[in-house]
Amino acid sequence: MQRREFERVIDEVLDDLPEWALERIHNLRVVVEEWPSIEQDPDDEGLLGLYDGIALPERGHDYVNTLPDTVWIFRQPHLALDLPEDELREEIRRTVLHELAHYFGLDDEYLDEIGWG
Repeated sequence: MQRREFERVIDEVLDDLPEWALERIHNLRVVVEEWPSIEQDPDDEGLLGLYDGIALPERGHDYVNTLPDTVWIFRQPHLALDLPEDELREEIRRTVLHELAHYFGLDDEYLDEIGWG
């Protein structure tokens, strides 16, 4: 999947978010990179995505003039899964939603419990 199509899939996921979610997203950017950096994936685990920021429930009154939180989506690790296109699209969708869940304050333990780990 070419980068433009990969980004289009991510845009579709974001466009399909429910209104309640869209209303709560503030100071967040979604960035596509080819690979995670060494700092992002020090164990070279094939990281598909990463959330970096202060989750909504942790933001206090002092959360002002802060750089945007970032959801990183890594294209090459997705492609390395060697999935058929429909399954790849679903995996991209799943990754974006997983990282957005962190933005909303859900941790990996809970996401594992509900099958989103």
